Amino acid sequence: MESHISKSKIDRLGDRLRKGNPSDDDLRLLDEYRRSFNNAYDIVVVSIRQNLKIEPTGRPAKSTTSISEKLRRESIRLTQVQDIAGCRLIVPEIADQERLIASLVKIFPESTVVDRRKKPSHGYRAVHLIVSVSEKAVEIQVRTALQQGWAELSEKLSDLFDPAIKYGGGNEKAIQLLGIASLRIVELEAMEFNVLEMQSSLAGMLSNPSLTEDLQADIMNMRLKITSHKGELDAAREDLLNTLGITVKELRETSS
Repeated sequence: MESHISKSKIDRLGDRLRKGNPSDDDLRLLDEYRRSFNNAYDIVVVSIRQNLKIEPTGRPAKSTTSISEKLRRESIRLTQVQDIAGCRLIVPEIADQERLIASLVKIFPESTVVDRRKKPSHGYRAVHLIVSVSEKAVEIQVRTALQQGWAELSEKLSDLFDPAIKYGGGNEKAIQLLGIASLRIVELEAMEFNVLEMQSSLAGMLSNPSLTEDLQADIMNMRLKITSHKGELDAAREDLLNTLGITVKELRETSS
């Protein structure tokens, strides 16, 4: 649908949206541009559904309001916005996230991986894959349950107090709460990655053709450590998930 609209025309539209008070013609052009991502979005979702047997949640096109706000927040051209269309996948923990990312990269080998666990955005943590289909970018968000819980809390606080909270501004108490929760998630994720490394080391030991008594003892110790760490992790993860869930519930009740 958008093939006949030049990039320069779309970027000029973006400049007008950034300034505010777009005309009716601007809004019609933006809607046409948004809808031009629908086919690419459908291809990505169907590929995930068929190859991985999981159902993504998402939206074929970002709202006109969200697009305009993003252009005002960031020094970016409209044709450079990579999340006009996007879907989301939620997994229990880091190990599942790592496996799913690897599977998605196999399905979409030309995708770009943006790891927001290494470079969080105002406390927001996730892994994004930017997939290009017929020159249309589709963003796939992969979040753990904890990362999703944090994002839901951020959304609720933004709805209640100030949309700027999602971008590091607004209510100081809300920012502090999100910061504490994000740091706790960082701690737990570090523990999860540590367990993954131990499991990898254990696999290397088990592949050794000559299992001496010393190596067998090391394997037993490693298994005990992994079991212990996983037990601690499961308990801590469940506790933080409950805390995040209770906080969001209380905020909803307060606002209703």
